[in-house]
Amino acid sequence: MEIEIIGIKGKKIAVLQSDEVLIRETQDALDIMADSGFHGAYKIIIDEKHLIPDFFDLKSGLAGDILQKFSTYNVQLAIVGDFSKYTSKSLRDFIFESNKYGRINFVSSLEEAKERLAK
Repeated sequence: MEIEIIGIKGKKIAVLQSDEVLIRETQDALDIMADSGFHGAYKIIIDEKHLIPDFFDLKSGLAGDILQKFSTYNVQLAIVGDFSKYTSKSLRDFIFESNKYGRINFVSSLEEAKERLAK
């Protein structure tokens, strides 16, 4: 895993670079937040492929646990992916509500992620 730190409008944003699943459990997310924070970045962009598939099954509780940590530690997150393939109404509602408040963002492109986190 590589963390690229970019600056946009005076804000540092960590962009995770990897072809592997990086977040399999809550501790993985905490480690990424700590690594990013070490570089002064409290806004993080990850790709959907960095998350274990169970993350998108709300019954697993993994998404709730992980995203609560981002909220607790005041770290903004943008997840880049194609979320239209998920048919679960509860997941779609979850994504809609998350995007409404802006702490956690589900977006379709890296550019959109940068734009949302630069605010």
